[in-house]
Amino acid sequence: MVAVPDVADPREPYLSDFKALEREHFAGDPRWLQETRRKALAQFRELGFPTQKHEMWKYTNIQPIARGRFTPAVTIPGDGLSAERLEPVVFGKFEGSELVFVNGRYSKRLSSLRNIPAGVQVGSLAEALREDPTELEPYLSRIARFDANPFTALNTAFLQDGAFIHVSRGKVVEEPIHLLFVSTAQREPAVAHPRNLIVVEDGGQVTVTESYAGLDAGVYLTNAVTEAIVKGGGVLDHYKLQRESERAFHLATLEIEQGRGTNVSDSSFSLGGGLVRNDVNQRFTAEGGELAMNGLYSVTGNQHVDNHTRIDHLTPQCTSRELYKGILDGRARGVFYGNIIVHPGAQKTNATQTNKNLLLSKEALVDSIPGLQIYANDVKCKHGSTTGQIDEDAVFYLRSRGIDAETARAILTYAFAREVVDLVRVPAMRATLGVLLLSRLPNSEAVREAL
Repeated sequence: MVAVPDVADPREPYLSDFKALEREHFAGDPRWLQETRRKALAQFRELGFPTQKHEMWKYTNIQPIARGRFTPAVTIPGDGLSAERLEPVVFGKFEGSELVFVNGRYSKRLSSLRNIPAGVQVGSLAEALREDPTELEPYLSRIARFDANPFTALNTAFLQDGAFIHVSRGKVVEEPIHLLFVSTAQREPAVAHPRNLIVVEDGGQVTVTESYAGLDAGVYLTNAVTEAIVKGGGVLDHYKLQRESERAFHLATLEIEQGRGTNVSDSSFSLGGGLVRNDVNQRFTAEGGELAMNGLYSVTGNQHVDNHTRIDHLTPQCTSRELYKGILDGRARGVFYGNIIVHPGAQKTNATQTNKNLLLSKEALVDSIPGLQIYANDVKCKHGSTTGQIDEDAVFYLRSRGIDAETARAILTYAFAREVVDLVRVPAMRATLGVLLLSRLPNSEAVREAL
């Protein structure tokens, strides 16, 4: 990471930028959105940036962000990005719709929609706000609360663009939808606040992948928020791949609300970024819901990645399965802070949480804090965490089959990661993840041949 110029009061640049943007960019917004923006900004002013004295930020120092000065990306002219420049970060042989956002803004020229059923809306959030803001009012900023998280408050105050996906009752979107957010180098560090809203009505089904990538090795800040509301009997498969510049800052919050008999899966992959924080919060609001929450973080050098998850079992007879894995090399730092809360009355809850970490160097460090709070008496719940190094017996076994020690360790590392990768049900994304993970290993060609 590269230091950016210090500022006296870290809140002041954002307060000043908001005033300018409110005059020049937000003036035409509907009144309810303007009021929401101002409430969010007031909450950010009150909260300020968190320090490591705050329990939820105990293991992550965000002072490089708080002290920095980031220009709102919305004020920076577009750079006329070519489709060829996207080739390194798109999914090869991807079959589905793709929405591309450059420095936080939707690019219709680079995007493509295909096989979208009637009754399903897929497009830019900014365009939806201009064309029919009443459709978004019941949902936008309803479950992504900004009372405690200053970065969610900032995103809400500055939200302008992102993706809006609305699946009507009983509609099934057969092909996946890829949301690709790319950042390019600017003369000064910039900040983008992507905001995504996914609404799945009763019986609807959709698969959504989010990708965040840096096209240049620049310093920038991505502060993203996604809200996903899944109603009775709905199905959502959600994936996120983060491979930002290793000089970049990435903060992201995903809020999921599940209704009766819903089925949701979320898989998060963090490979890039210098300082990364992922918050995933989910709530069961009616009986019979199922959730699979998975994650993989693979970092090296001086990278820092912090994953905070929270699952709220508010109602009876819901099931959640959580698996997060970490691979850390060099002087990298990882954090897993997971919490499952079984609220009073949430009987027949079935919940498991597992965190496994693989340390490839003596300098790598991980803090694993699994949590389980149970306030009901008829439940099946368990959690666990393991952190260790590569099994030397397994290395010896592979060496006895004629594989050198370095390649043997790489094979075992790859196999450790594949458990999460193989859960991805989008073939093009699963293939891309396989290639990315192989490329990070020594003797990658030898590993490929051995596999």
